[in-house]
Amino acid sequence: MNPEKNTATDSPSGRNAAAIGQALADGEVDAFFGLGDFQYRRPRCGEYVEYWAKLWGRTKSKLYWVAAPNHDWKPGRNADLDNFMNGECQGDRSKAAINSERGFLDNGTPYSRDFGSWHVAFLSTALWSDDHARAKQATNWLDRDLATARADGQHLAVVYHDPYFTSETSAHSRSEELKPWVDVMYRHRVRLTLSGSQHNYERSCPVNNADECGDDGMTAFQVSTGGVPLRPFTSEPSYIAERFSDTHGWLKLTLKPDGSFDWQFQGVDGTSSDSGSRPAD
Repeated sequence: MNPEKNTATDSPSGRNAAAIGQALADGEVDAFFGLGDFQYRRPRCGEYVEYWAKLWGRTKSKLYWVAAPNHDWKPGRNADLDNFMNGECQGDRSKAAINSERGFLDNGTPYSRDFGSWHVAFLSTALWSDDHARAKQATNWLDRDLATARADGQHLAVVYHDPYFTSETSAHSRSEELKPWVDVMYRHRVRLTLSGSQHNYERSCPVNNADECGDDGMTAFQVSTGGVPLRPFTSEPSYIAERFSDTHGWLKLTLKPDGSFDWQFQGVDGTSSDSGSRPAD
């Protein structure tokens, strides 16, 4: 979201933070899903307080977050995001929305929450690079969590950092290790997913766990246009329906009670955008 040592309100990060903060304050948006990479490069408490919070702080009370590997969290190196989100960093005692509701959350602990008729699960992809035993536990947790929510008639969404349905860039390719999670998502007919990491924007067709487009697949959004420099694409997966790498901004989602949803990319610079609707089943 925020480049190193950046507090410039006229930067892409500053404009994004202002736009999202205002939408939350106006009641235009109910909740903010933070997909990871909050503050470059390997921040501790001081950097979150001194830089991220100066621009993005007003979003924190409505924030539901996941930690990204390397930049937010790597066990044994940087692990202060969980403290910052729980108001435990000197200079910022405010709490993220989910922490106000649940208390302290370890970076790797999955959680879920209902937003009206939608059930949203949040997972840390860092588990796959740093702790395979916990990654497997998270897979089992996700299976049980989605099964229960689906049985209760909820519509399903999943939030995680490293993308599975994505074009390649010079820095990152598809996170193949996430396939067990994707299999679980498709088995329970997750409607949409949100991820980041690539420094650009992508939307898939409704896609299944075999990379095939179809009405029962999940619409995968990859939104990593918060404020750091953007990256061009180096591959063209058949399941990607829309993408661009020339515009910073944020994605507004309207999740409806019948399982349909609308999306609108809100650019803060550049010229690209994306909008549309997916009907209920």
